[in-house]
Amino acid sequence: MYLFLDTPAAVADGSWSYWSRVTSSTLSPVRGEHGQFATLLPPSGSPWIKVQAVAEGPGGVHLDLDTDDRGALVDRAVGLGATVQARYHDVVVLSSPAGIVFCATTGDTGTIDRDVDSIADQACLDIPRSQFAREVEFWRDLTAWPASEIRDDNEFVSLTRPAEMPVRILLQRRDDETLAAAHVDFATRDRAAETARHVREGAEVVRVRPGWTVMRDPFGRVYCLTDRDPGRGSPR
Repeated sequence: MYLFLDTPAAVADGSWSYWSRVTSSTLSPVRGEHGQFATLLPPSGSPWIKVQAVAEGPGGVHLDLDTDDRGALVDRAVGLGATVQARYHDVVVLSSPAGIVFCATTGDTGTIDRDVDSIADQACLDIPRSQFAREVEFWRDLTAWPASEIRDDNEFVSLTRPAEMPVRILLQRRDDETLAAAHVDFATRDRAAETARHVREGAEVVRVRPGWTVMRDPFGRVYCLTDRDPGRGSPR
């Protein structure tokens, strides 16, 4: 599973440079017909974050799900309530029941170096209250990852990823009915130190909560720094 950062083409170069710095990675050579794709290469281990320049819209975050049988994955997703948005020779674009965009792709496995102070390893799916339970069921059944219990006093449900999987999924229940969206969460050993580092790179603090800090990068992308353990991914 890959995190894909979609960015308006007009600010893509600056955004890609920023995310390379805060993830301590190197930007790969660009690829695609218009040079619209690249990968963030970590100092060691396999990459799991990719970037894309988009011609329309504000951008956002989507997931790429690699598999050795794309057709079967697409059929499974559709059977669970997903909608196919587009088909290309190497990717099928879908949306979840709540409207979270993801892609079915093919690829190989890899290894992840988690012995770091900070790692961008979580997709947080922000879901309207009325669609939350259905969306949890969808991602739980699509990935076959166990989900934590949905409770009225807890706005979050996490899925337990396999140890070798780079990306973790967290679902957040919104109190309003705005459109579903996704953002990136970092796991950090020292949230205060990481906040200061991101601010030096040009980000701003939106608000501080117990357990996480909401940030905005210089180009408008909102993301979070959390107290999760970078090695395990789960909260400390």
